[in-house]
Formats: sequence, structure tokens, C-alpha cells
Amino acid sequence: MEELHSLFYFLELAGTFAFAISGATAARKRNLDLFGICAIAFVVACGGGIIRDLCIGAIPPAGLTNWQYLVVALVAAGLTIHFFPVVQRLKRPVLFFDAVGLSLFAVTGAEKALHFGHNGEVAVLLGITTAVGGGVIRDILLTRVPVILEKEIYALAALIAALIVVLGNYFDWLSDDWVALIALTVCFTLRILALRFHWNLPTPGDTKTGPDK
Repeated sequence: MEELHSLFYFLELAGTFAFAISGATAARKRNLDLFGICAIAFVVACGGGIIRDLCIGAIPPAGLTNWQYLVVALVAAGLTIHFFPVVQRLKRPVLFFDAVGLSLFAVTGAEKALHFGHNGEVAVLLGITTAVGGGVIRDILLTRVPVILEKEIYALAALIAALIVVLGNYFDWLSDDWVALIALTVCFTLRILALRFHWNLPTPGDTKTGPDK
């Protein structure tokens, strides 16, 4: 159990770092000042986890009480600011790091809900919330339409990852470590492929109809 706790704590810190980079990059592109960039990086990195912890009763949330989350977010923001020309050369860096954070937090969010004794439905919903919460807050603060409200495959990838975690826990297919790795890989791959090949969920507006008679 101690090894499992250490694994998911590491994954949470990795997700925090990835989301903080995506937030800092988006904020830098909007020409926010130093405080604004750091604030966006922290909110994006810890926002979803804070919402999850409030929902499952893990109060006060780890994102507010554990200094390591703040330090990781600030380090990621500092590296993004210092190496911004390098970050810009990456192909769609915000989307790449957002996909990394999405995958990590979908898994850790579902796992933490299960470890707190909640059922599979709660674990799936909070896995999604943990994964997309920070990105939604980022988009709202930067006055953009949140990705999950558009037709890109985003929340669906988090949903699938959380489902894999819950089903793996229920059926005890493999060790928790392997289930987490599979869920991470599936979520990240689906998100990247959706971006690469422009896979989208259907919307009512996609169906062209003739003029009313």
C-alpha cells in the first residue's frame, strides 16, 4: 500500500507540473504579468484536485496544504517563462502538456475517490472533474470557450481512463500499477490522436438540413 501511495503521489506531482506548464504557456501568450502567469499556472495545476478533495471530504485539500504542489507549479511556471522561446518551438505545447495532465489526473482522481471508499460512479465523475477542472478554470480566466464545451475529444478521454481504473479495481484484472499505466496510455493516446486526425464528437449543427418550407 505504501508503494501504491508513493506511485500516485508521484503521478499527482507529475500532473501538477504538466498542467502548470500548459497554464503558464497560455498565460504568457496572453501577455499576463509575472503574478498572473504564476496564478494561472497554480490554478490550472491544482484546481481540479481541489474540487475533487472538497467533494470526497479530503479537507483541507492537498493542493492548499501540501507545499510541494505549490512549489512544483511555481517551478513549472518559472521554467516556462525562462525558456518560453524554446517552449514556443514545440508543436502546440499547451495542448501537449494539457494532454499529459489530463491523463495523469483522470487516473489519480478516480484512484483517490476509490481509496476514500466511494463507489465507481463517484470515482468516474471525480476522475473527470480532476482531469478537466483546471483546464476549465484556465479557459474561463483567459476568456476562452472551455475545451470540454466544444466538440473536441477531451472529457471523453478522461472518462475512458477513469472507467478503466474503476473496472480494473472492481474486477482485479491486474495490479493497480498496471491498470494505472494502461489508463494513462489510453487517455493520452486518444487525446493526441484526436488532435492529430481532428476527431470530434458530433454536434447537432453538423447535420446540414435544407431550408424550411
